[in-house]
Amino acid sequence: MQAFQKLVYVSSLVFGDASKFLLPWKRIFKVTDAQVDVAIRDNAQRLYAVKLNSVDRDIDSKQLIDLRSSQLLYRLSDEIAAEMLREHMRKLAEENISVALDVLKSRVRATKGSLQVVEALEELLEFNDLLTRLSKHPEANQFAPGVAPISLLGGEYDSDRKMDDLKLLYRAYAADCFPDGRLEEKKLVALNQLKIIFGLGNREADAILLDITSKVYRRRLSQAVSSGDLGAAPSKASFLQNLCDELHFDPQKASEIHEDIYRQKLQQSVADGELSEEEVTTLLRIRVLLCIPQETVDAAHTEICGRLFEKAVKDAIASGVDGYDADVRASVRKASQGLRLTKEAAMAIASKAVRKVFLNYVQRSRGAGNRIEAAKELKKMIAFNTLVVTELISDIKGEPITTSSEPAKDDSKQVEEEDDWESLQTLRKTRPSKELESKLGKPGQTEITLKDDLPERERADLYRTYLLFCLSGEVTVVPFGAQITTKKDNTEYLLLNQLGGILGLSPKEIVEIHRNLAEQAFMKQAEVILADGQLTKSKIDQLNEVQKQVGLPAEYAQKIIKNITTTKMAAAIETAVSQGRIGIQQVRELKAASVDLDSMISEPLRENLFRKTVEEIFSSGKGIFDEEEVYVKIPADLTIDPAKAKKVVQELARNRLSNSLVQAVALLRQRNRDGVVSSLNDLLACDMAVPSEPLSWSSPEELAELYCIYLKSIPKREKLDRLQYLLGISDSSAATLKDTAERGALPLEPEEEEIVF
Repeated sequence: MQAFQKLVYVSSLVFGDASKFLLPWKRIFKVTDAQVDVAIRDNAQRLYAVKLNSVDRDIDSKQLIDLRSSQLLYRLSDEIAAEMLREHMRKLAEENISVALDVLKSRVRATKGSLQVVEALEELLEFNDLLTRLSKHPEANQFAPGVAPISLLGGEYDSDRKMDDLKLLYRAYAADCFPDGRLEEKKLVALNQLKIIFGLGNREADAILLDITSKVYRRRLSQAVSSGDLGAAPSKASFLQNLCDELHFDPQKASEIHEDIYRQKLQQSVADGELSEEEVTTLLRIRVLLCIPQETVDAAHTEICGRLFEKAVKDAIASGVDGYDADVRASVRKASQGLRLTKEAAMAIASKAVRKVFLNYVQRSRGAGNRIEAAKELKKMIAFNTLVVTELISDIKGEPITTSSEPAKDDSKQVEEEDDWESLQTLRKTRPSKELESKLGKPGQTEITLKDDLPERERADLYRTYLLFCLSGEVTVVPFGAQITTKKDNTEYLLLNQLGGILGLSPKEIVEIHRNLAEQAFMKQAEVILADGQLTKSKIDQLNEVQKQVGLPAEYAQKIIKNITTTKMAAAIETAVSQGRIGIQQVRELKAASVDLDSMISEPLRENLFRKTVEEIFSSGKGIFDEEEVYVKIPADLTIDPAKAKKVVQELARNRLSNSLVQAVALLRQRNRDGVVSSLNDLLACDMAVPSEPLSWSSPEELAELYCIYLKSIPKREKLDRLQYLLGISDSSAATLKDTAERGALPLEPEEEEIVF
């Protein structure tokens, strides 16, 4: 079959394109066009491969032109020819890589072996550079296709497993790029080319180069320090910057190396738990030579020395109330002073550890079964603060150890702020006498608190819990179920004061807690005394006595009394209003007495009172309607909407107008002349509120009689004229009735009732 393919291929070369018509491949041998194409391609590839075997790493333009001629002669497609040329070049490159790897992985790694690795890679780079130049040659269009820089894709080293080998080669070459401690520009270009050939990512290549450059930088830096060149340099920063420039090294990475060097030296120096003067001087020299910022130095000391100091603090805290002895204090003082920490840093470390213990006490107090047990946990925290934390802070600050208590601090400012509250018994007891202070010794510290760890409300609740414990005492259960309450002395209140400091409560917040408690006690007893809402002299005396007992200032006691009496009064007033026992006059009297009726009487009830007041005006029989009184003053006194009040007045006036006429006629028929006059006055009052048209009635004679009766009451002229209009009496009829009245001949005398014996 292979011989037949050669025959087909040779025939196609001899006859060219005419072979398709001249040669009977299909007709006689049943060969398809595809099989013919395969025969031509395979044989052309074999011939071109033989031609490529003569191509080596010193390929030139003449060889490439010759290859192009052979490709065309062999009738090989450009795509296949290009792929074959690239594959051949890749194999040549892989030979260099394999040689370098064999040397690199050999067991004997001498200087000569390292040189062989570098030489193989240099040869690879030169070959790649040659191909790059040829790909950009002016006559490149006459070259065989496939001339391009080396690519390992699709070859022996195109796998993740082989990538590690390529990284080793890259590292080996990069390490050789600093022969005299400098990285030349051409070496940097070569490294970039090698990275591209190997297919390394930027991050991978940069990490390898950074690792090597960091080591070289450390070596150069060590040489500069030991030789004195860095110390003699007029500008340390310029010297270090030039060193970075020579190595093409990132100054930020150099700063990190400087910090690491300083940290290592510091770590070695504090191995024995303290820094000597000589070590401090050495560290200062390193800092100056390497231009390390002060904040970096402080951070290193805080972390490294702080770690050792934190251990000393935790050991001291773990010793407990009974174990904080002279040895523990000595270890704390040694750590605080020997590690050269700033007071702020040392206090921050101690604060973190102490607050953690405080929170443990608080947690146990919350989980206690009752208030007594909760207060006992808080008492343990106070003791821990006084006997351990206070001494710990003193040791950190290096204060002299004294056995006697220090003189009391000047609390004049605090006393001045709390003068108004000296009547509070519980608060006054938290300020013990000097004699009691001398017995109890040094007061507890207040620098480390739980102010930022617990919300204000929770801190206030803890303080209140212990305050109630101080007030109620400790209950002891004895056999047979009996309970004995142990009375507390003023020492408990001193502990309460220290608890306020631990919780970070301000004097104002502490005063507020005591005041609230005193208010609750006073209010509870005042509500019993003022149960009926009446404030008599005897009750005032009782309330004053209670006020003195709880120590509540008079101002707050009066507010509570006023609230209680006001609440009781409000209930009584609302009941009286609903029952009709209080009218607008009584409302005005109460307002004059500064009684806040708006809060005592609901709005619907005030509106109802207004309606009743207006109804009284329309039924008073006086015939008077004062618009300012009804529309302005009364709504203002009752605090209701004037517009809404006016609508109510007009509605009542319309309804009352016709009713007043009916009532007047009814009274007329009963011969009740005074009642008739009153009803007609009510009619006129309603008309003043809502002017009306003349009223209609079935009996004009009765209307005339109404007019005559009202005329005889000697009313004002304007009222009489308005009544004439409303009753629909003409002027002539009115004149006749007036004349008759003047003659005294009005037929309106009441009939004598027949007396039956």
